[in-house]
Amino acid sequence: MKNFAKGVLIGTFGTLAAIASGVFTFHKTVVKPIEDQEEKFDENRKAATRKSRSAHQA
Repeated sequence: MKNFAKGVLIGTFGTLAAIASGVFTFHKTVVKPIEDQEEKFDENRKAATRKSRSAHQA
């Protein structure tokens, strides 16, 4: 019974570690590039707005 409890505990921790690593990898490969791209678009939009406004100054 002692070995069974130890096995269940180790299996549970292993499963949780695998899930956490999967979530981390998904975030790093899918979510982060999308966030970086959106940030780049926002910066470009702000720069274009500043340039447009400065071009129309009298």
